[in-house]
Amino acid sequence: MRLALAEAAAALEHEDVPIGAVVVRGGRVIGRGHNQREALHDPTAHAELIAITAAAAYLHSWRLTECTLYVTLEPCIMCAGALLQSRLPRLVFGAEDPKAGACGSMYDVVHDARLNHQVDVTSGVFAAESAELLQAFFRQQRALGKK
Repeated sequence: MRLALAEAAAALEHEDVPIGAVVVRGGRVIGRGHNQREALHDPTAHAELIAITAAAAYLHSWRLTECTLYVTLEPCIMCAGALLQSRLPRLVFGAEDPKAGACGSMYDVVHDARLNHQVDVTSGVFAAESAELLQAFFRQQRALGKK
């Protein structure tokens, strides 16, 4: 999770919301990413999607069946869908997202028994650090009149 926090800090370099993610397989990081929506002008450039894409490229497979995704904020609906589509078996996240979280807070997409895959979720890992990074970013943005 410390590596995901470092990725989140990298998002600050281009004024993106500081969310970071890493995909780990067998104790080795095979994918990493941070939010790049502002940098790429792409609404889908979430940390999770970038990390999942990098891991799939590393493995030469869309199936990430032996991997764990670590992310600083609870994934949204789009990213939860990507977890399911990539067959990721495990998710570890920091802060809950009561406004858009899709892994237990607002929605629980990854545990929907109607789908052909579910994800084992561990929440609250480095939650305070993850939340503080986000809160500091938005405090600064509001002070600048931006968000």
